[in-house]
Amino acid sequence: QVQLIESGGGLVQAGGSLRLSCAASGRTYSDRAMAWFRQSPGKEREFVAAVDGVTNNKIYGDSVKGRFTLSRDNTKTTVYLQMNSLIPEDTAVYYCGLKLTRYPSTRYSEYTYWGQGTQVAVSS
Repeated sequence: QVQLIESGGGLVQAGGSLRLSCAASGRTYSDRAMAWFRQSPGKEREFVAAVDGVTNNKIYGDSVKGRFTLSRDNTKTTVYLQMNSLIPEDTAVYYCGLKLTRYPSTRYSEYTYWGQGTQVAVSS
């Protein structure tokens, strides 16, 4: 089994920054895709960013391009999401997901393991 634990959420003013972390433990896979999604009340889970498990190539959702940056540590068991120029529309619970193949996807149904989520709130 794999456990994913997110941290780093909080309350920030518009224009501010936050850095989220997601650490994998248990039976970890260092060559699998990992991703960030977010979900607001009444909305479907939205793709934010993902990383290829082998090449380290990243993909981003249109709403966060140029503002958010996904990175991964050398062990490939921890991913980070640096969020800059935050806007109120970024308010959501942010979830980390792990896929059982190396290829990143924008579809949350393709990820097998999920963390418990971390709340991000951006005030105007």
